[in-house]
Amino acid sequence: MLKAILKNHKIILASGSPRRQQFFKDLDLDFEIRLKDIEEIYPDTLKAEEITNFLAELKANAFEGELNKNEILVTSDTIVWHKNNALGKPKDYEDAFQILKSLSDDTHEVITSVCFKTTEKTTTFHEVTKVTFNALSDESIHYYLENYKPFDKAGAYGIQEWIGFIGVSKIEGSYANVMGMPTDKVYEYLLKLV
Repeated sequence: MLKAILKNHKIILASGSPRRQQFFKDLDLDFEIRLKDIEEIYPDTLKAEEITNFLAELKANAFEGELNKNEILVTSDTIVWHKNNALGKPKDYEDAFQILKSLSDDTHEVITSVCFKTTEKTTTFHEVTKVTFNALSDESIHYYLENYKPFDKAGAYGIQEWIGFIGVSKIEGSYANVMGMPTDKVYEYLLKLV
């Protein structure tokens, strides 16, 4: 449906994330992937969605002056927000273990910001999902890290993987958002864009 509405536009996804690319395929969109190497550094005064908004816009602004009139650039960023701290991708195995240990038996927020950029305007929105983990044993954390290697994921886990099946007791909000993109909101926005 959206493909027909957007037939005169070209959607560009500026993300190397296999999950985000799959979401766009699953939304039945024609899109092109364009990547730029961006150093994802943000001012340490920023909190929660201010961080993801800043980073999504930073990624979009790297394409300033490069877009054609009919192109819609989509960038996004996801963090896990827990105890007033942003948890990004783990540095290594030990860091991933400590992150999961801290999330065990507690609730955290997954925040994703999505930025849409055209030659005329830039719009950014964010989505927050609350995720509650059961108590995770050290053994289950080690098993997950050794078998699933979630080192490219914010918060050191993928909810769609084994740890999500055995560890997540409650979710409030968008499930897709926890995987890296609030697809329903992206779809709604693209419908309104044209």
